Amino acid sequence: MSTHVIFWRRLDVEGHDCCRLSPVDDGWSIEGVATFLHESQPTCLRYRVSCDTGWRTRSATVSGWLGDMPIELEIGRSANGAWQINGVDQDAPAELVDLDLGFTPATNILPIRRLVLSVGQETPAPAAYLAFPALRLEQLDQTYRRIDSLRYAYTAPRFDYEATLEVADIGFITAYPGLWEAIGSPSAQAS
Repeated sequence: MSTHVIFWRRLDVEGHDCCRLSPVDDGWSIEGVATFLHESQPTCLRYRVSCDTGWRTRSATVSGWLGDMPIELEIGRSANGAWQINGVDQDAPAELVDLDLGFTPATNILPIRRLVLSVGQETPAPAAYLAFPALRLEQLDQTYRRIDSLRYAYTAPRFDYEATLEVADIGFITAYPGLWEAIGSPSAQAS
């Protein structure tokens, strides 16, 4: 199994994101750093998402700053399955499987890999969405339809967003129209 690395440029504001996908004994680890301007304030967020072998989110951490405001988040589940941030139950329903970190394209790999859609197949894939800069988890309704081996039609009605996402073989987004684009191709290294 290989470790994969990708570098993105943000298109709607100044920013970049560097992300690494690594196999671990019991699943996958997605970790990276996103740096960008939010309302003219420098922002730096380090993230790590842990998922099982079926690409279901188990937990995540987000740390860094927005301007002079420090950010330290532990995202997980309570004993009854409720989504939590720093031990506080969130509005995102417990039945949501995927975590979507609203400041990076890294977490789109989760539903893409988990759903294993056939060409032409479409499915809703609601996610527990980390709203930024509010830093709370809410339900994000979204839909993926596989167009071909490397393209998905994607909709997120909440943001009135509809586009064709391009992906690499591993599942990383390489083109997220109006928001992100990969610089170069994702690279792989043997673990």
